[in-house]
Order: sequence, then C-alpha cells, then structure tokens
Amino acid sequence: MATEKACRQCRRIVEEATTCPDCGGAQFTTFWRGFITIADPEKSEIAKKMGITQKGKHALRLSQ
Repeated sequence: MATEKACRQCRRIVEEATTCPDCGGAQFTTFWRGFITIADPEKSEIAKKMGITQKGKHALRLSQ
C-alpha cells in the first residue's frame, strides 16, 4: 500500500506520482493533517475559500 502525500503547492493528495496532476508541482510532503474531498469546485464555497479549482482529495493543513 502506497503512502499518501500532499503537493506543497496546491495541497492535492496523491499516492504514486512524481509530479502533481493538478499544478505540475514536484514537491510533496507526507506530513499533513485532515483532508477534504471536493466534488464540484465551482459550486463549493469551501473550495473557493481554499483556492481549489480541481476536484479531488486535498489536505487541509501541511506540516514541515
């Protein structure tokens, strides 16, 4: 089972990737807390406040 990691740039959570499928970033962290799953970013108030434009699983807080 692969460890989930979060993109430091857009907070997208991925399992096995060398670059983020959303922003193309290459820096990830395994130290994150909480997540939110966005189904429709255009209608989601939370997605708008967090600056999320893509649907999927996103970390709420990133640690060092």
